[in-house]
Amino acid sequence: MRLSPVFLLSATDVSHFPAENKTHNAPEIAFLGRSNVGKSSLINALLGSKEAHTSSTPGRTRAINFFALHEGAGAKMKLRPSLIFADLPGYGYAKISKSISAEWPSFIEPYLADREQLALCICLVDTNIPPQESDTQLIEYFKQTQRPYLVVGTKSDRLSNNVLAKSIAALKRDHGVEEVIPISAKTNAGINLLWQRLMAVGE
Repeated sequence: MRLSPVFLLSATDVSHFPAENKTHNAPEIAFLGRSNVGKSSLINALLGSKEAHTSSTPGRTRAINFFALHEGAGAKMKLRPSLIFADLPGYGYAKISKSISAEWPSFIEPYLADREQLALCICLVDTNIPPQESDTQLIEYFKQTQRPYLVVGTKSDRLSNNVLAKSIAALKRDHGVEEVIPISAKTNAGINLLWQRLMAVGE
């Protein structure tokens, strides 16, 4: 099934979030990760277009950017989206505080805690570096709040199969999760598997 992305809006306050109505009441999937984890590159790889802005300077995004994914294209594109992607600001290099992160804008925590349309959180971790405590804390937050989440390991193309396997094992162990899906926005490795998991949310 082809999904066509349409940029909805950039939210810098709780009042800016898309309102639930007959047009925009699709389940939302949030993408979260450290500022240099390759979040925008992954979103663009999933969408097959450069909808999400990538920057050479990590942490530039200071808003939640919403993208509606519709079935079909052009005149045949359905009015109601099947899914909505939410691209959240990166949480930088500092540890996540009990308010999620001092570096994050104040509207991020209300979105994660209270957003009824939020159906799945994609937590991106870098397979090229050791497991980060800030990522662990974010995952623990999802566990404590019982938010559905999925851990995805980015930049997998930079590692050999043996090194990648060891990295994934370390990420699972240190983050206390049973699954980490390795992904490469450059080669599209793992993209189809991730799409299967995302589409299951909209069913």
